[in-house]
Amino acid sequence: MGHDPEVAVRPHVVVIGAGFGGLAAAKRLEDEAVDVTVIDRHNYHTFQPLLYQVATAGLNTADVGYAVRGLFRRQRRVFFRKAQVTGIDLDRRRVELRDLPEVPYDHLIVAAGSRCNTFGIPGADELAFPLYTLEEAVRLRNHVISLFEAASAEPGLVAEGVLTFVVVGGGPTGVEVAGALAELVEKVFADDFHDLDVHRSRIVLVEQGDRLLAAFDEHSGTYARAALERRGVEVRTGTAVESVAVDHVVLAGGEVLHTRCLVWAAGVQAGALAQALPVARGRGGRIVVHRDLSVPGYPDVYCVGDIADIDDGSGGRLPQLAQVAIQGGRHAAEQVLRTIERRPRADFHYLDKGTMATIGRRAAVADLPIGVRLRGMPAWLAWLLLHLVYLVGVRNRVSVFINWAWNYLTWDRGPRLILRPEALPHTPIPHSDAAPRTDQAGTSA
Repeated sequence: MGHDPEVAVRPHVVVIGAGFGGLAAAKRLEDEAVDVTVIDRHNYHTFQPLLYQVATAGLNTADVGYAVRGLFRRQRRVFFRKAQVTGIDLDRRRVELRDLPEVPYDHLIVAAGSRCNTFGIPGADELAFPLYTLEEAVRLRNHVISLFEAASAEPGLVAEGVLTFVVVGGGPTGVEVAGALAELVEKVFADDFHDLDVHRSRIVLVEQGDRLLAAFDEHSGTYARAALERRGVEVRTGTAVESVAVDHVVLAGGEVLHTRCLVWAAGVQAGALAQALPVARGRGGRIVVHRDLSVPGYPDVYCVGDIADIDDGSGGRLPQLAQVAIQGGRHAAEQVLRTIERRPRADFHYLDKGTMATIGRRAAVADLPIGVRLRGMPAWLAWLLLHLVYLVGVRNRVSVFINWAWNYLTWDRGPRLILRPEALPHTPIPHSDAAPRTDQAGTSA
């Protein structure tokens, strides 16, 4: 069952997913008179906002990952199960696991996260590089460095697009990846590959909308575009991707970009677990929930984070952001306690703490509450501080701070390692030959 049978009289709360929402729920319940079992395919929590820095050799994998068991090692009522969730029997109150016994629950919090949404564009699922897991970040880092190694060995490959990098999506992830790639090439690879003219490389950011950072203030999007272009990034707004092939991308209108690396940051959809449940789903396959975050028809099941379709109170839906997941996880845990104590439940009210995105060194944007807008150095410092605060684990905070300080003083990047060699100049090892692509909770995507 995953919890001590001697204390099974306590209500058993199962949390699916060790992302922001799942951990927030488990931490809220860790000192209460309940048993908690956290289930995730991975034995670690991933700090997703910094995955792009792993992918661009700015941070190590251990800097953004933290063992789940380590978070609760002193909490005897919190248990962890490393397992892949295959389904939920909502009527029998059982979580179904691959090759392992079912886990019964009295209350269930589903925080199974999201996965890449390629919107059915031909070739994107097979050939694009998403950036939602540590494995994907390492795969992208391997590939980027391998492409430069291939170009160094055969300079003629540059003309074939080996050093052209296309980033799809002008939201925070796309902007951050494009900016980090530009700095990696200009400030690091220019010295590493002194036998190669790295300035022949191209970074192209493609956004279907008419501007970058559509969820931000318009001036923030304008600033982000200017900052990227100063770094040599080609920004294409109002441009859609029609198809993806091994050695090129076709844009709307027929333009062909020869590339061996397409980073997909254009959108997410609910994790695969949502599709396996007999419940109503909204935009992006997200599970529709009541205002208290419970699932209609199943009052002891809650959905939080990216997998939940949550009303924002004005007819819209809450965005798939870390803060929504964190606050939602805490709220769901509170409703579990209210139910156990026979108190009335409360509706979820999201407190918007603002949004941020970094473009590169000393360049960022921050849209904060009550109309405060920061750009440039102040926004960059605020971004650094906020991410250090929200990182899980003191060791991780110290390690990331040291890495950032070293990078700032020396322009050096640490883990420029190819851990999985590729048969270049061919692009991605097909995902079917690699590790399964999964969402945070571990259900197959």
